[in-house]
Amino acid sequence: MKPAARLLSGAGLAAALLLPTAVTAHTAPHSGLRAADGTKGQELPAMPSALDADAACTAPSRERAKKQDWSRQRLDLDRTHGHGIGAGVTVALVDTGVAPGADGLDGRVTAEGTAAQDCVGHGTFLAGLIAGTDARLTGVAPGARILALRGTDTRGRADAALVAAAVREATEAGADVIAVTVALPRRDKDLSRAVADARRAGAVVVAAATPDPPTRGDIDTIPPRVYWPAGEPGVLSVADMLPGGLRPERALPTTGIDLAAPGAGVVSGGPRGDGHYLGAGASVAAAYAAGAAAVVRAAHPDDSPEAVTHRLTATAYPAGIPQLDPYAAVTTVLGGPDAPDAGDRAAQRVAVRDTSDADSATDRATLLVLLGSGAVLAVLWAAFALPRARARGWRPAPAGDGGATQDRRS
Repeated sequence: MKPAARLLSGAGLAAALLLPTAVTAHTAPHSGLRAADGTKGQELPAMPSALDADAACTAPSRERAKKQDWSRQRLDLDRTHGHGIGAGVTVALVDTGVAPGADGLDGRVTAEGTAAQDCVGHGTFLAGLIAGTDARLTGVAPGARILALRGTDTRGRADAALVAAAVREATEAGADVIAVTVALPRRDKDLSRAVADARRAGAVVVAAATPDPPTRGDIDTIPPRVYWPAGEPGVLSVADMLPGGLRPERALPTTGIDLAAPGAGVVSGGPRGDGHYLGAGASVAAAYAAGAAAVVRAAHPDDSPEAVTHRLTATAYPAGIPQLDPYAAVTTVLGGPDAPDAGDRAAQRVAVRDTSDADSATDRATLLVLLGSGAVLAVLWAAFALPRARARGWRPAPAGDGGATQDRRS
């Protein structure tokens, strides 16, 4: 390994030790996972994205988070809510359904038929990220309404026909934002038409860039591919990221990602009881992006769906994959009617802020490694050079022999 590579590796290790604990993939329900907010001794059950055929419905959690998790701090939601909460906006959530009476969602969920029965709990968990009003774990758009639609069977397995029907129902209902938090490995003609119709009707369509990773099996055997409807034209494709901005180790490979958002060690509620769970995956990230889209739609009601999508990407924190920044999306002044085309307007942001404590920790860790490496090199140089200089009587060494000739003469 080259010296520079060793240094970067050391910096990455140090940074990893300083970052909050993160969950990289869904695990079986009720397995204990330490919360990503760093609360000592706190463990929360995992929220699955699907259940085995013979598994019972996800049980109520007996644990509650003791403070705000890293994802909400990263998204700077406290400041964002000073400029908008998504009031008057309807977000259609296509997932496993949403329990209308879930804690923090009372009175703001419309769900009919099987969409009101969330055995898995995943859809309700995501609804909390979008529009929850829990004091510690507020959603991105706590003033928005949720239209719950089912894109899976009762066990959480995605189905193209169900997703297409759900998108059409959301369009007919006049949803402002449609969040499809399931992802399909193959393109479906009916779904493609449903998405195109939704966009023509004025909806912002947000989709998970990949399915949530499987809890078992080797993901290295799953080839990189585009998932749907994230791959449809005009759809905002969202991937999950860790506190440091990287994608989780078990994230499925894909291309065409528009945004990254927190998607590991995220805390929210479930369909039964008032306890909390940990969730992970691109579905979580897409829910956060859908909430941000709702806040932008409420704050900029005259913006077209294309303008809303552009605002979310143009104001994102610059990185390999731009990172969602709801506060900047709501407050940044982009160009007016005479501004350049959308592709050039990213440079016109008033300000782009890094609100990530995790990134600060990474910078500190990198600096410490660099300083430590410099100190070690200085000690080694002193141990090598000073005895030889003393032996030469502190005279310069002859050129080319590094002081060896003078040492022999001494």
